[in-house]
Amino acid sequence: MTDVLTAEQRHRCMSRIRGKDTAPEKCVRRMIHGMGFRYRLHSAGLPGKPDLVLPRLRKVVFVHGCFWHMHRCRLGRVRPATNAGFWKAKREGNQQRDARTRRALRRAGWQVLTVWECELRDVDRLARKLRAFLSSSLPAGAPQASPGGRCGQL
Repeated sequence: MTDVLTAEQRHRCMSRIRGKDTAPEKCVRRMIHGMGFRYRLHSAGLPGKPDLVLPRLRKVVFVHGCFWHMHRCRLGRVRPATNAGFWKAKREGNQQRDARTRRALRRAGWQVLTVWECELRDVDRLARKLRAFLSSSLPAGAPQASPGGRCGQL
């Protein structure tokens, strides 16, 4: 099967994909901020540079794209027909790196949550998941979780 895009169109599309400050990541940030939690972004001092770091709570949140990290959902199961070997190795490498990163963070005493891009389709459910993760074992004086902010249509 051949690619439906020309090489130039494919290059233009791929060049616009970013590793941070993505729409799903910004949506999760708004939700967590709306719950009253404050965080740091992409802390270089931690394995994997987590998307959101809540140092006082010793918790980190990764926001993963389903395709890039091979989630079990429909989007994560897509297999590119063009340059299939490259994409298979790239995506499997992402999964292996994610597993190493989670292990390293947990060994260092951090709790880790991964939010998948597809979970943003049901923001109420995602808000409950985030609230449960962030509210568990809150230190005295920490913010109490309130309803999170809404995300735009992704």
